[in-house]
Amino acid sequence: MKILIRRLACVSAVVLAAAFVPAATPAEAGQTSLRAADPSVLRVGGTYVSVQSTGGGIAVRQASSTDGLASAPQRQVWSDTRNLGEVWAPEIAVDGGRYWIHFSAGRGAAHRMYAISSAAPDSGYTAETRMALPDDKWAVDGSMFTFNGQRWFVWSGWAGDTNVEQNLYIARMSSPTATTGGRYVISQPREGWERVVGNPFINEGPEPIRDPNGQLHIVYSANGSWSDQYCLADLRLRAGGDPTYVWDWYKSNGCIFGSNRATMMAGWDPTLSANGPGHHTFVLLNGDIATSPPAGPRFPMMYHAVPKGTPYSWANRHWYTGSFVWWGNTTYTRANVPGATSSTGFGLKFFE
Repeated sequence: MKILIRRLACVSAVVLAAAFVPAATPAEAGQTSLRAADPSVLRVGGTYVSVQSTGGGIAVRQASSTDGLASAPQRQVWSDTRNLGEVWAPEIAVDGGRYWIHFSAGRGAAHRMYAISSAAPDSGYTAETRMALPDDKWAVDGSMFTFNGQRWFVWSGWAGDTNVEQNLYIARMSSPTATTGGRYVISQPREGWERVVGNPFINEGPEPIRDPNGQLHIVYSANGSWSDQYCLADLRLRAGGDPTYVWDWYKSNGCIFGSNRATMMAGWDPTLSANGPGHHTFVLLNGDIATSPPAGPRFPMMYHAVPKGTPYSWANRHWYTGSFVWWGNTTYTRANVPGATSSTGFGLKFFE
């Protein structure tokens, strides 16, 4: 794989060792033959399971590697028989011995989150259950996870009833289909580097992961998905912090995976072959963030992007395979907010 790193920050020795691997040829840049968006992938034993929107439904693929998913047969597991509308960004997880797929469906301002479940990854799914999220506002890109013994749901949504901006919200869950208590905003697209392309400005595609220090991260997509400014950024919860308190979250000072140097965080370089990488998935065992990788090894991830040299459009998006490592001694800074102005801990480096 091509390495995005061109210069080294001060990092722990184990992470440095993982970063020193030979550069790859362009043919190894990770582009698959699958024209699709919003990959969600987990590993169950030696099998990789992916889920994707098929327009009017949801399909599952299974393969022995992430590279094999694109050519694996897809099996429709749910169809929009009630004509809910556009079906977006299904996310697959394992909870209580069952497979759960959360997805958004609707038209315009009617988009809401739904859930289906099954004892098997590719058949036997229940009818959809509409999730009653706090405040019942427009909601997409929901992801369920467990952190410190509590089940959580994180998603992208509107503060009100109009499309002004997409924020990231989090809520506690009492079950895989129900939240409890309020919704709490944890990120808004207010930094200059995440406001290059707007109408609306967006934070979306939140994906949780736990770092080697046990701290929670939400890696999300910023800037419009309709442009090559689409990129990934990181939210890191301070050690011992409250996930519902916005000022306990520290945001990366720029994109950490993107194709435009001007918006990249200092020390992070742009992609070489993929344009506008975003809406990724960490490929974890059973999708459980408790199985997040230790410092040192590289672990798989997938994302969608458009091949450089081709027109940037939604129709041109492909799934890509890639990998990531934890990057030690990474400082995020902020100003004019409550609490400390800087926080140092693990960041992430992504590889095409």
